[in-house]
Amino acid sequence: MGNKIGLLERLEKGPVLVAEGYVFELERRGHIKAGPFVSEVVLDYPEAVKMLHREFLWAGSEVMVALTYYAHRDKLRVIGREEELEALNRQAVQLAQEVAAEGDALVAGNISNTWVYDHTQHDETSRLVREMYEEQVGWAVDEGVDLVIAETLSYLGEALIALEVIKQAGLPSVITLGSVPDQTQDGYPYEEACKILVDNGADVVGLNCSRGPWTLLPIVERIRKAVDGYVAALPVAYRTTEAHPTMQSLREQGQRSFPIALDPFAHTRFEMADFAAQARELGVNYIGICCGAAPHHVRAMAEALGREVPASRYSPDLSLHPMIGSQVKAKDQPFLEGWKD
Repeated sequence: MGNKIGLLERLEKGPVLVAEGYVFELERRGHIKAGPFVSEVVLDYPEAVKMLHREFLWAGSEVMVALTYYAHRDKLRVIGREEELEALNRQAVQLAQEVAAEGDALVAGNISNTWVYDHTQHDETSRLVREMYEEQVGWAVDEGVDLVIAETLSYLGEALIALEVIKQAGLPSVITLGSVPDQTQDGYPYEEACKILVDNGADVVGLNCSRGPWTLLPIVERIRKAVDGYVAALPVAYRTTEAHPTMQSLREQGQRSFPIALDPFAHTRFEMADFAAQARELGVNYIGICCGAAPHHVRAMAEALGREVPASRYSPDLSLHPMIGSQVKAKDQPFLEGWKD
């Protein structure tokens, strides 16, 4: 990888910004089927994947995440493409590598919750999960990734299997738990689960997905107090509340909004920028965004962290707008405060 600075070295210097949410964004663009949410686009329309990588890179993401979420044997079997499993995993890493080389980004292999693990049948299901993870991580290592992310994990038991496989590969690990219930599915408070993961050698631990910024951060704060080392927070870009703390629980006019009618709940770029700043204040080291992410969110987050990124060339300058330019500094438009004149 030449002189590329690794993940742990970057974290020593300050927060690392990471864009996820590829599956939701590519579904919105018409390249992934909602329901199975399997990343067939890697094989069917690789240019779409490369373009989204590039947009996230320009917006300030420091990690290009190979689009192998749900790209494991069980999911590929469901959609009738199991024979293309290896090709999909390898090509996903190659696409991420190609775009990462255009900037100063790392490349992450990616494994996720499998929907196979069951802590009440640990011996049988853990064997199946380990086999799927070993395949995916093995291909990612062959293709030269810099780290491996294991994400949206509902069970501590499944997270520990993922961690073991990543450690065997000798790569830095980012282990993030999903947060739909109030604790892991096998009964551990998130801060306790993260401490166990750190004690077992995880490099970065935390939460991703399910919860928006303001229902995720209180749990992340508990994690930050409970563990030494690096902590991650990657919320969804949707307005979750105390009454509806996850995107899965959101309702519009009494109808379930998850997963393809969440648009009315979308966070603005300004709100995601506020999240990034607050996460840094809490001592979060690996700051990101998950489902619902778009490049304008990531750019605003990067700028909230004090960075100028390639896409900052096109950051808003509403003083030039023909209708509202003269009103930009008006007190009744606080959402415009802080943007460059």
